[in-house]
Amino acid sequence: MNGRWVALLAGSYLLGSISFSLVVVYALKRADVRRIGSGNAGATNVLRAAGRWPALLVLALDIAKGIVPVRIARALGAPAEIVAAAALAVILGHVFPLFFGFRGGKGVAAGFGALLQLFPLPGVAALVIFLGLVISTRYVSLGSIFAAASLPLAAWLFGRAGWAPAPSPMVLAIACASVAVVLLRHTGNIGRLLAGEERRLGEARR
Repeated sequence: MNGRWVALLAGSYLLGSISFSLVVVYALKRADVRRIGSGNAGATNVLRAAGRWPALLVLALDIAKGIVPVRIARALGAPAEIVAAAALAVILGHVFPLFFGFRGGKGVAAGFGALLQLFPLPGVAALVIFLGLVISTRYVSLGSIFAAASLPLAAWLFGRAGWAPAPSPMVLAIACASVAVVLLRHTGNIGRLLAGEERRLGEARR
């Protein structure tokens, strides 16, 4: 791998390490969002900590954070595998941020932005799954888990059907690794969902 792609991947990780949820909540409340509500550094917890508009701002910034490295990689003419690796790097930065003690969010919004750039049509399908589950159950974690898990499968199926460009095996493997990072960060949510203890969107803390 040449130096330019190493720099691209390092920059993608560092961009991911900018935790907008921590910055926004601290600016508004002088508090660490990781010490509030669920303790997650993500838009859903910002909603609990600071309200709707700060949460929407964080959501938009995190999605944009995922989009930017993939677009830059493509603009630089990077091979498809490097473009996919840039998506993985920004997700890793979000989940394990260098600037915030490696304690970040779960990678859903940043991952959505990055993977939507990699696989536009499958990304839209994953978004429909996310919205359908969140609206019907009010479990953001459930929507996130199923949407993330469905995306590489949708990319492969859409490619096989000719509805979208077929990803190479390496690109698909990197996408699966990106999704695995997100799913591993949801281990606690999966346990609470199975136990019936997960909080629904808008539900007060028990």
